Amino acid sequence: MTSPGSKKIVPADGSEKNLSGNLGRSGDLNDSGSSSGGGGEGGTFEYFGWVYHLGSNKIGHDYCHLRFLFIRGKYVEMYKRDPHENPDIKPIRRGVIGPTMMVEELGRRKVNHGDVYVIRFSNRLDERKKGEIACATAGEAMKWVEAFDEAKQQAEYALSRGGTTRTKLSVEANIDLEGHRPRVRRYAYGLKKLIRIGQGPETLLRQSSTLVNDVRGDSFYGGGDNGDAIEAHEWKCVRTINGVRIFEDVANVKAGRGFLVKAVAVVEASADAVFEVISKLDKHQRYEWDTVTGDSELIDSYEGHYDVIYCVYDPKYLSRIFFRWQSKRDFIFSRQWVRGQDGTYTILQFPAVHKKRPPKSGYRRTDITPSTWEIRNLKKRSDAEPPSCLVTHMLEIHSKRWCKWKRTSYSKFEKTIPYALLLQVAGLKEYIGANPAFKYEASSSVVQSKLSDVSSGEYVDEEMDEQFYDATDSSSDEEESDEDDEEQDKKEIKVKLKNVSWAIASLSLKQPKAPGASNVLDTSVDPVNIDPSQIQGSLRKGNGDKDSNCWNSPSGMGFMIRGKTYLKDNAKVMGGQPLLTLVSVDWLKVDKAVDNIALHPKCLVQSEPGKKLPFILVINLQVPAKPNYCLVMYYAADRPVSESSSLGKFVNGSDSYRDARFKLIPSIVQGYWMVKRAVGTKACLLGKAVTCKYLRKDNFLEIDVDIGSSAVARSVIGLVLGYVTSLIVDLAILIEGKEETELPEYILGTVRLNRIELDSAVSFEE
Repeated sequence: MTSPGSKKIVPADGSEKNLSGNLGRSGDLNDSGSSSGGGGEGGTFEYFGWVYHLGSNKIGHDYCHLRFLFIRGKYVEMYKRDPHENPDIKPIRRGVIGPTMMVEELGRRKVNHGDVYVIRFSNRLDERKKGEIACATAGEAMKWVEAFDEAKQQAEYALSRGGTTRTKLSVEANIDLEGHRPRVRRYAYGLKKLIRIGQGPETLLRQSSTLVNDVRGDSFYGGGDNGDAIEAHEWKCVRTINGVRIFEDVANVKAGRGFLVKAVAVVEASADAVFEVISKLDKHQRYEWDTVTGDSELIDSYEGHYDVIYCVYDPKYLSRIFFRWQSKRDFIFSRQWVRGQDGTYTILQFPAVHKKRPPKSGYRRTDITPSTWEIRNLKKRSDAEPPSCLVTHMLEIHSKRWCKWKRTSYSKFEKTIPYALLLQVAGLKEYIGANPAFKYEASSSVVQSKLSDVSSGEYVDEEMDEQFYDATDSSSDEEESDEDDEEQDKKEIKVKLKNVSWAIASLSLKQPKAPGASNVLDTSVDPVNIDPSQIQGSLRKGNGDKDSNCWNSPSGMGFMIRGKTYLKDNAKVMGGQPLLTLVSVDWLKVDKAVDNIALHPKCLVQSEPGKKLPFILVINLQVPAKPNYCLVMYYAADRPVSESSSLGKFVNGSDSYRDARFKLIPSIVQGYWMVKRAVGTKACLLGKAVTCKYLRKDNFLEIDVDIGSSAVARSVIGLVLGYVTSLIVDLAILIEGKEETELPEYILGTVRLNRIELDSAVSFEE
């Protein structure tokens, strides 16, 4: 039997291959959270686990039913009981995962007096077709999202193995969800290994009940220090307290700003488990590790990733001298979180105000210091090793007491809120260390199937009339309402659901050419001369970093990309010169998101200079705001793209192929440190994070990136827009290399946005 934490692929030839890494993906986990293997090319996985099915019935009553979900290739089934323990049970719902299916993680939601993490299924061509399931933890939710993404790749691979080009195109565009599907035979016959996501219902209820017994009624986004962009931090360890290292950013001090400090510790638990402890507001649990925000109350919640919290604390625990007549203190803060594609959680905490909690008599209203949490999984040296993660709590201190404390352990600083916030890491580490269940709790494991007829390849020649978002539609819920659910509902009354994340650019060095870009463009064709002076966009090109409301094109030396040997040693190298030339940028104000902007008569692509260019890559970043904005970047090549190159396959490939490879690396070069932590420096596969639409025509490829399609992205871009006039932002776009022939990676293009002014956006004329 394969050990927990490993995976097994069964290819068509029957041979077996073990792969180590996170469950739910074919191949090794990479920097952006994607898999390094092609979906479905070597075999297929089967996923199963307990989820909550959410919805409303025909009379408007909301329901939350515990269901057993099974993914076999591109087929999905839902059961009332575990089919391994009940071999004769039939699925109550079934459907297929088609190429138009979209999967979005919506964040945390309150259901039946408890918190769950919701996943929505929808049709990208018809938003009325949708359904929802929920999981006990954010980690389980992301694993299910990855499982469905894997299934989409399996479906795409199966489609590519049979049928004409005309058939493929018709299926890609077809929205007739009620028609019969062609019979598809499973091509991984003999698969006997299943990937289990999450724990069983008994475990969930037992864990919930132990936490709820003492509840009285008092009821927080993703790059890390190992990001893919080079940052100008210079961290120095100034003190070690209870196994926690306290760092100070020396470079930040030299710049004359406040003191940027952080507490760092290794915690013997998974990032998912640590995040659940930090986010849970149960005071009896927080009393065991948190001296600042122990008495907390959730005031409001928005879009599953944004909370507003009210806290009360007694100053006698944070004051050197305490008088009985001193009033208690209270404060309000907002908490914004996201789980990155690599499994890293980032939590942002800001002081806030809220109309539901105005200042009240007997309490002194204070402001909590802005801070960020970052929780990043550490790689295990062996499967038997328990999980561990690196926890970082960062904040900015504006106090002269900090300098005195560094030198002489100044006792007055040790009675301040910033110091108490830093020591939260120590309390968290000790609390989890004293509870061994956190150390060995795993949300995924590989198990041997007990049901031979389910997993042995006999699931063949099935006709599916529905896609999965149709099968989860609430309108067909009557078939589920029976005594089993009534018994389960009685259990849920007694217990709650389980409370379930720049100095390099200015160096005067010779900029190397990207080594992986040598054969991307067709060298048999003479290059054309690209004259940017003939191509003007609405946003002007700047004259240096001191210029404002403009753009520049930096080199790729500030970004780290996959090297030639990445699949063997995970080695990354400094990026070189971009392959494509950034010739123009449009900053547009629109009433609603605009697609296919390259077809507009006044667009650069339709101009005479644009038509003479061999190839143009148009990146249209659709920014949700009031009003909405479009940031359109035009990258040009001086030669045609070679069809056999990775760029050629991307340009002419399917949408799912593009979604799995279109990668962006962000970096805040200059700006508020909280915004830097929110944006991060980690590579992101945009096609998996937000909705991307592609238009391939004539000499261009347009990619429309709908940032508003993700609640997490909307919240982060809202924070960025609040500080945009003081930010210098660098972006790099590239195609992710998943196979040895696609390495090393090369940077397609870069852009630097200098202190953009929102009012300077030009109104778009349709």
